[in-house]
Amino acid sequence: MTRSYHGMPCWFELGTSDLDGAGAFYGKLLGWELGDSGMPGFDYRLAKANGQMVAGMMSLDDQPPGTPPNWVIYFAVDSADDTARDAVAKGARVLKEPADIPDTGRFAILSDPQGVVFGILQPAPMETEPEAYAFDQRKEGHGNWLELMTPDQEAALDFYTGQFGWTRSTAVPMGEHGTYQLFARDGADIGGMMRSGGEPPPAWFPYFGVNGIDAAIERAKGAGGQLVHGPQEVPGGAFIAWFADPQGAMFAVVGPKSRAA
Repeated sequence: MTRSYHGMPCWFELGTSDLDGAGAFYGKLLGWELGDSGMPGFDYRLAKANGQMVAGMMSLDDQPPGTPPNWVIYFAVDSADDTARDAVAKGARVLKEPADIPDTGRFAILSDPQGVVFGILQPAPMETEPEAYAFDQRKEGHGNWLELMTPDQEAALDFYTGQFGWTRSTAVPMGEHGTYQLFARDGADIGGMMRSGGEPPPAWFPYFGVNGIDAAIERAKGAGGQLVHGPQEVPGGAFIAWFADPQGAMFAVVGPKSRAA
């Protein structure tokens, strides 16, 4: 990746109490195909959508004790070390120091000044650019939208725009829930932030693209997921639905209400 990819959502990683069960659930819901990463001594599963890698899965045994099932979103950076240092200077904490992943790049795990966990990845040089990335708003089964629930929306917006070059976009009034503040990268909206007020707790949440929300809800329920919210229409005509997967990790899907040709 080149400098122009700095701040791009680039990977989605699930920590789960049941790797096999989670793989089966997301396979049924999103059509993902799961395979082993081949890392010696580390059971890390890779998920593909139509042959393109979109996410990773790891056991909670490899995360700090007491960590609940969770999704972590990674953002591409020019330098993992420089970004981590700058983030700490702005009030963040480093949870996992920058380290190399063979043939992948250099990564680190941080928590922002409000305590929300996220990842950064300095991708290894690539000879050819892939056809699609984990975040691709044109493709089913890929990351499509990001949502940050935070106790301090303005401080969070200042932090992330400073780190990743994002820009403030449309502010959508939400009544008693405050404002849903969209943010953009290179002129395209990629997510929104809102003030957390209990449930869900402060965190980054991924939205994955589906072709037909109604059918996705039925697939999720049939595979053991719990519908938490929705279906709900959002500006632009798409619909969203929030779920807890069978192990309890929270995420959402977005797409047309009915399957489009």
